[in-house]
Amino acid sequence: QVQLVESGGGSVQAGGSLRLSCAASGRTISTYGMGWFRQAPGKEREFVATINWSGVTTYYTHSVKGRFTISRDNAKNTVYLQMDSLKPEDTAVYYCAARITGGIATTAYDYWGQGTQVTVSS
Repeated sequence: QVQLVESGGGSVQAGGSLRLSCAASGRTISTYGMGWFRQAPGKEREFVATINWSGVTTYYTHSVKGRFTISRDNAKNTVYLQMDSLKPEDTAVYYCAARITGGIATTAYDYWGQGTQVTVSS
């Protein structure tokens, strides 16, 4: 089993930045594909970004491309989401997820964190 704990959420004004962290425990995630998802009030959870096991390959949803950066440190068993130029529409609960297969993916994740709130005010 893998436990994922997100941190780094908070409130920020539009144009600001936040860095989310996802710390894994229970086993190493160095061979896992990792992803970030978000869910805004009244909306379904949506894919944000994914990174493969080595960190070489990444993929983003169109609305965050160029503003968000996903990265990982396998030695620390941690994945990050750097969020810059934040917009009010980025407001959501952000979830980290792990996928046993090591590639990038927008669906079919095996483990999920509890989420961290990000609020962007205009």
